[in-house]
Amino acid sequence: MIPTTDVLSLVIAFVLGLLVGILIKKIFQIGIIILTIIIILIAIGVISPSTVEHGLITLGQQASKAESEVSSYIRLLPYNSIAFIIGLVIGLIKG
Repeated sequence: MIPTTDVLSLVIAFVLGLLVGILIKKIFQIGIIILTIIIILIAIGVISPSTVEHGLITLGQQASKAESEVSSYIRLLPYNSIAFIIGLVIGLIKG
């Protein structure tokens, strides 16, 4: 018989993987939408490419700060668990 704590840890790893997969897919979709909006605004002349370049540089600086903050939380994820990986793949596909 499988102990309850093992089953619970597998379920938690699966749910975490599922949520992370859904989050990654949603972030990717939002990125594509923002990119499309920026391309349209550049095409009609509302913003210039240099404005976008400056914004991307600023965003990159902020992202590096955020990465250092998030890296401690990423270590908490059970990313080496097969249940987490299965949940992640399902979240990416179905999310």
